[in-house]
Order: sequence, then structure tokens, then C-alpha cells
Amino acid sequence: MDGLMQELVARYNYWIYVILMMIGFYAMIGKRNLVKKLLGMNIFQTAIILFFVSIGVKNQGSIPILSKKQALEGVADVAQVINPLPHVLMLTAIVVGVSVTGVALAVLQRIYKEYGTLEEDEILEKISKR
Repeated sequence: MDGLMQELVARYNYWIYVILMMIGFYAMIGKRNLVKKLLGMNIFQTAIILFFVSIGVKNQGSIPILSKKQALEGVADVAQVINPLPHVLMLTAIVVGVSVTGVALAVLQRIYKEYGTLEEDEILEKISKR
């Protein structure tokens, strides 16, 4: 039991990501205001980005840049080199997320101008009356 508790405490950051994901998921599913849904989506996305960045980290890892001598002699320890791919992919995800958020805010502005509200129930009611 003590080993399990130490393992849980050692990986506290993963629990934080799960909690953030659930907060974002609840906001997307449970809330009726479209702005709150968008904020929930951003929280969910941030949790996923943090998760992927954290799994790409190695203790005592080195950067993936070799000197000419290391490259020619082949003395690089591949097990100790950090893989940059998760970090690069998450930079792309951040750019895409910001773009999606900007477009979503523009659409929400247009919805508010058209229906006078951002509450999902009221918008659906106004649509059904047409």
C-alpha cells in the first residue's frame, strides 16, 4: 500500500491533468452558455497539451543536438536524448487552438448579434419558432 501511495504522489502532475480535463469536459457538456463551453474546450485542450509535453520529458536528458565529433564517432547515447517531436507537435496544437478560439469567438459574436443571447436553450427556442 505504501508503494502505491508513493507512486501516486510521484505522478501528481498526471492527476492534475486528469482533473483539468474533467473540468473542461464538464464545462463543454454540462454548461448551456456558449462562452462557457468555449472556455471548457480551452481548458480541456490545455490539459492535453500539458500532458503531452510532460510525457516528452526525461530526467537527466540532453538536447537532441550533436557536435560534429559525436555525430562522426557515433558516441551519442540515444536513450538519454530528449525526443523533440511531442514538444513541436504541441506548439502546433497551441497555434491551432488559438486560431480555433478566435474563429469561435467571431462566430459567438455573430450568434449574439442574431439572437441576442448566448444561452443554448434560448437560441434553440428562437430557432424552433421560425
